[in-house]
Amino acid sequence: MTTLTRRRFLTISAAAVALPVQAATVPMANWSGIALGAPASLQIAGLTTEQATPVFTKIEGELSRLEQVFSLYKNGSELSRLNSNGILKAPSPDMLAVLSLTGAIHAATNGAFDPTVQPLWQKSVGMKSPDSTTGWQHLRFDSSAVTFAAPNGAQMGLTLNGIAQGYVTDQIAAVLHDAGLRDVLVDMGEVLAKGSPAPGRDWNVGIAAPEGQVVERLTLSDRALATSAPFVPNAGGQMTGPHILPPTPRHKVQQTLVSISAPTAVLADGLSTACCLLSASQINQALSHFPNTQIETRQELS
Repeated sequence: MTTLTRRRFLTISAAAVALPVQAATVPMANWSGIALGAPASLQIAGLTTEQATPVFTKIEGELSRLEQVFSLYKNGSELSRLNSNGILKAPSPDMLAVLSLTGAIHAATNGAFDPTVQPLWQKSVGMKSPDSTTGWQHLRFDSSAVTFAAPNGAQMGLTLNGIAQGYVTDQIAAVLHDAGLRDVLVDMGEVLAKGSPAPGRDWNVGIAAPEGQVVERLTLSDRALATSAPFVPNAGGQMTGPHILPPTPRHKVQQTLVSISAPTAVLADGLSTACCLLSASQINQALSHFPNTQIETRQELS
């Protein structure tokens, strides 16, 4: 299960009209700022900056709202309060939606996808913490509360970095759709393609290795793509990790890069994360639980 954010430079391209974005007659509106703690940019073809300002405002508001739910480090977020207190009363529908899907992926992957590995991550980086335990079976949630129910009062922690980013991607696309933008490509590390960049064309996307080079290209339309690898380079270019930790000794980190496509970014995100702990046959078994999902690439890392 991932323990570090996989945020990359956020880019969102949205076409207000189905025309090639390079056409000189098509206006282009641009926004840049911070989203989920990372540099972000938004580009909308077919709208002037003045026309696009209300859309930019809605995007900023949605990103801020979701950060208050899923941020692992922001004081006062729902996730931070759960980790601090062992209970989160009246969780938001967003939190419940992500936890529900997490449970389904946990079951389909025979426990490989388990966000309760946060204490393992803390220990791996030398953080002092009280005696703790892991295990999705110790998490309880419904509309009234999310609670840790570890035996003997052991401490627990939760990270949703392996799935929440996909959920945020889906929600940003929904905001754009509500604003009348039907041809959209959202890239927040997870890619979601809606509509097309021009009549008769699909969106072109690339699958990148941890070092940044594109290893495969494909087209998407009304579909999401997520890519995960257990080892990533640090600022000096050296591989570090793993940053996806096995929840139990029976789960093994695979030396592979995995890309999964699915109807939603949140599903693609969670599955691609889990698949870094699964063999090829185990991946096929896991994906059989989720209609219209497929593996786009699985490559050995050097």
